[in-house]
Amino acid sequence: MFTMPTLNYAQLAPILIVLGGALLGVLVEAFLGKRQRGPVQVTLTLGTLVISFAWLLHVKNDMSATAAVGSVATDGFGIFVQGAILVLAFLAVLLIADNDHFAPAASALPGSEEEAVAISSGIRTTEVFPLTLFAVAGMMLFPVASDFITLFVALEVLSLPLYIMTGLSRRRRLMSQEAALKYFLLGAYSSAFFLFGIAFLYGYSGTLSLTDVGTANIFSAGSPVFLYIGMVFLTIGLLFKVGAVPFHSWTPDVYQGAPTPITGFMAACTKIAAFGALLRIFYGAFFLMQLQWKPFLTTIAIITMVLGSIAAMTQRDIKRTLAYSSITHAGFLLAGVVALNKAGLAASMFYLVAYGFTTVGAFGIVTLVRDSSGEVTDLSKWAGLAKKSPLVSVAMALFLLSFGGVPMTSGFISKFSIFTAAYQSGNIAIVVVGVLSSAIALFFYLRVVLILFFQEAPTDGVSVVIPSVMTRIAIGICAVMTLVLGIYPNLLLNLVNTMATLVH
Repeated sequence: MFTMPTLNYAQLAPILIVLGGALLGVLVEAFLGKRQRGPVQVTLTLGTLVISFAWLLHVKNDMSATAAVGSVATDGFGIFVQGAILVLAFLAVLLIADNDHFAPAASALPGSEEEAVAISSGIRTTEVFPLTLFAVAGMMLFPVASDFITLFVALEVLSLPLYIMTGLSRRRRLMSQEAALKYFLLGAYSSAFFLFGIAFLYGYSGTLSLTDVGTANIFSAGSPVFLYIGMVFLTIGLLFKVGAVPFHSWTPDVYQGAPTPITGFMAACTKIAAFGALLRIFYGAFFLMQLQWKPFLTTIAIITMVLGSIAAMTQRDIKRTLAYSSITHAGFLLAGVVALNKAGLAASMFYLVAYGFTTVGAFGIVTLVRDSSGEVTDLSKWAGLAKKSPLVSVAMALFLLSFGGVPMTSGFISKFSIFTAAYQSGNIAIVVVGVLSSAIALFFYLRVVLILFFQEAPTDGVSVVIPSVMTRIAIGICAVMTLVLGIYPNLLLNLVNTMATLVH
């Protein structure tokens, strides 16, 4: 007999509000005129994120263990990660609202007459806003999913809109479309490994619940080979999403080809969602099997830190440099996963938020450097930019120094916290390699700072455009938070220590 499932709508409301806003955005696309869509979509998207965040604060005061028949966990960790995604998505939408970055007719062939007509008519690509909300809804569900089916559905919901948005760049259309195809293929590989791992784990344990899989190692009579194969393939699927080596191959291409505001959105929010799911799985489902997976994940973390830092030193494009920087930071965050203690969980939460603010701010700066052809990402053309726009250059230097972990920035507190947690858990090797990789990484961050402030400016018309009000707000908030979290880290550290609780 079919039993009607019991859904706790109050706990699910933050996700449902975002999905509702996305559906309203689709209706706006269908029924409003082309000229009216832009302001309505921006207002609707920002309003949806604010309402969802407000409801999340209400849920924080009335938490229950699970919702949706045990498939969604409502705990301190999940609520914190969802809140971080909403805040950073809000800032990213402020950058996305500058619609100059998106093709007016994404389906038109690059350089075609159809594209020229669309540009001359002033059409704006506004479907990016409901796509963003759909992606945010998937990101919010991903780190709180407590069974593998919900986890996979969330993975697809967050990924599919991003594939589309990656190919919407207004300029360098072929590169953008290539990036979208590569990102789609990366996502397909990720999903395939992920599903293959789920199948083996189900074959071993007979359950799709993260909690039950976690205890199956004690009680199951199944072959442990299935367990180990399932763990490896599931982990590989998740490592594709976080951009860890050796599953990072096309990540720099995707970062470079996507519209820059979308790159910032992906780099910040997708990484938070993916690491949120990774932390829940390894701190929950695989906690009792740590002897089996710790050596594997430790090796991946070390390789990711070293190769990400070395590869970044050779880049001449700012977006590719930040892409390899993101890969290096994935290695640092894996140190928090391997730590497997409350300090590691809290440090990872702090790191994700601090990194998110810095990343959105850095890509916001990239959108402002342009010439007659549009955005300029070649680092040689950034030379002497401080003489043309000192304020923007100082802000970019602040973000780069935070990436490098310089004291008085949020990046220093992030790395100190996560390496301390790893040291306390006995992972000395990962701490040593992490510190050395940080030193290497600091070199290429300082190289960009030197290019900005101490090289002669080229005479080829590169300038910093005056940002829109929304772009100023986004970059300003990111800069302030980068400084505040570096000088007064306890403002966030006290919160993460309180919220660092997982339902097992």
